[in-house]
Amino acid sequence: MELENEQALKLTIIYGENDQFNHHPLYVEIVKRAHSFGIAGATVVRGIESYGRTNHIHSTRILSLSSDLPIVITLVDLEDKITEFYKSISDLLGGGIAFIEEVTVLHYKQSKG
Repeated sequence: MELENEQALKLTIIYGENDQFNHHPLYVEIVKRAHSFGIAGATVVRGIESYGRTNHIHSTRILSLSSDLPIVITLVDLEDKITEFYKSISDLLGGGIAFIEEVTVLHYKQSKG
Protein backbone atom coordinates (compact mmCIF):
# COMPACT_ATOMS: atom_id res chain seq x y z
CA MET A 1 0.00 0.00 0.00
CA GLU A 2 1.46 3.32 -1.04
CA LEU A 3 0.43 6.27 1.14
CA GLU A 4 3.53 8.44 0.98
CA ASN A 5 2.70 12.09 0.14
CA GLU A 6 -1.02 11.24 0.03
CA GLN A 7 -3.97 13.00 1.61
CA ALA A 8 -5.47 10.60 4.12
CA LEU A 9 -7.70 10.50 7.18
CA LYS A 10 -6.74 9.76 10.76
CA LEU A 11 -9.43 8.14 12.90
CA THR A 12 -8.80 8.55 16.62
CA ILE A 13 -10.87 6.65 19.17
CA ILE A 14 -10.52 7.39 22.89
CA TYR A 15 -12.30 5.43 25.61
CA GLY A 16 -11.66 3.87 29.03
CA GLU A 17 -9.55 0.73 29.33
CA ASN A 18 -12.36 -1.04 31.19
CA ASP A 19 -14.44 -1.14 27.97
CA GLN A 20 -14.66 -4.72 26.73
CA PHE A 21 -15.91 -6.75 23.78
CA ASN A 22 -16.67 -10.43 24.40
CA HIS A 23 -14.66 -10.39 27.66
CA HIS A 24 -11.53 -8.97 25.96
CA PRO A 25 -10.18 -5.41 25.81
CA LEU A 26 -12.06 -3.41 23.17
CA TYR A 27 -8.83 -2.35 21.46
CA VAL A 28 -8.06 -5.98 20.62
CA GLU A 29 -11.29 -6.28 18.61
CA ILE A 30 -10.84 -2.91 16.90
CA VAL A 31 -7.25 -3.65 15.83
CA LYS A 32 -8.23 -7.14 14.68
CA ARG A 33 -11.05 -5.70 12.57
CA ALA A 34 -8.80 -2.93 11.21
CA HIS A 35 -6.23 -5.50 10.13
CA SER A 36 -8.89 -7.66 8.46
CA PHE A 37 -10.36 -4.56 6.79
CA GLY A 38 -6.95 -3.72 5.32
CA ILE A 39 -6.45 -0.41 7.15
CA ALA A 40 -2.92 0.89 6.45
CA GLY A 41 -1.95 1.32 10.10
CA ALA A 42 -3.26 1.20 13.66
CA THR A 43 -1.63 2.09 16.97
CA VAL A 44 -2.95 1.66 20.50
CA VAL A 45 -1.61 3.79 23.36
CA ARG A 46 -2.52 3.65 27.04
CA GLY A 47 -2.76 7.14 28.47
CA ILE A 48 -1.60 8.35 31.85
CA GLU A 49 -4.39 10.81 32.64
CA SER A 50 -7.75 11.87 31.26
CA TYR A 51 -11.27 13.07 31.90
CA GLY A 52 -14.34 13.18 29.73
CA ARG A 53 -18.10 13.61 29.95
CA THR A 54 -18.28 12.45 33.57
CA ASN A 55 -15.67 15.09 34.53
CA HIS A 56 -13.93 12.45 36.69
CA ILE A 57 -10.13 12.52 36.39
CA HIS A 58 -8.52 9.14 35.71
CA SER A 59 -4.80 9.14 36.51
CA THR A 60 -1.74 7.01 37.14
CA ARG A 61 -0.65 9.35 39.91
CA ILE A 62 -0.09 7.42 43.14
CA LEU A 63 -2.71 9.34 45.14
CA SER A 64 -5.42 8.82 42.55
CA LEU A 65 -4.74 5.45 40.98
CA SER A 66 -7.42 4.64 38.44
CA SER A 67 -8.30 1.30 36.96
CA ASP A 68 -9.92 2.96 33.94
CA LEU A 69 -7.13 4.85 32.20
CA PRO A 70 -7.58 6.19 28.67
CA ILE A 71 -6.96 4.02 25.63
CA VAL A 72 -6.22 5.87 22.39
CA ILE A 73 -6.46 4.05 19.07
CA THR A 74 -5.15 5.85 16.00
CA LEU A 75 -5.85 4.52 12.51
CA VAL A 76 -4.67 6.03 9.21
CA ASP A 77 -5.69 5.29 5.64
CA LEU A 78 -7.34 6.85 2.62
CA GLU A 79 -10.68 8.59 3.12
CA ASP A 80 -12.96 5.87 1.76
CA LYS A 81 -11.30 3.12 3.83
CA ILE A 82 -11.44 5.08 7.10
CA THR A 83 -15.04 6.17 6.54
CA GLU A 84 -16.22 2.64 5.76
CA PHE A 85 -14.20 1.16 8.61
CA TYR A 86 -15.70 3.59 11.13
CA LYS A 87 -19.19 2.66 9.96
CA SER A 88 -18.34 -1.02 10.44
CA ILE A 89 -17.21 -0.58 14.07
CA SER A 90 -19.49 2.21 15.31
CA ASP A 91 -21.69 -0.39 17.03
CA LEU A 92 -18.72 -1.32 19.28
CA LEU A 93 -18.25 2.20 20.62
CA GLY A 94 -20.60 2.59 23.55
CA GLY A 95 -18.65 5.30 25.37
CA GLY A 96 -15.72 7.56 24.68
CA ILE A 97 -15.14 9.77 21.67
CA ALA A 98 -14.15 9.22 18.06
CA PHE A 99 -13.02 11.84 15.58
CA ILE A 100 -11.56 12.05 12.10
CA GLU A 101 -8.90 14.48 10.91
CA GLU A 102 -7.44 15.13 7.49
CA VAL A 103 -3.71 14.39 7.37
CA THR A 104 -0.93 14.32 4.82
CA VAL A 105 1.14 11.15 5.05
CA LEU A 106 4.78 12.23 4.72
CA HIS A 107 6.50 8.92 5.32
CA TYR A 108 5.09 5.39 5.09
CA LYS A 109 7.76 2.75 4.50
CA GLN A 110 8.65 -0.56 6.07
CA SER A 111 11.72 -0.36 8.28
CA LYS A 112 14.80 -2.26 7.17
CA GLY A 113 15.60 -5.37 9.12
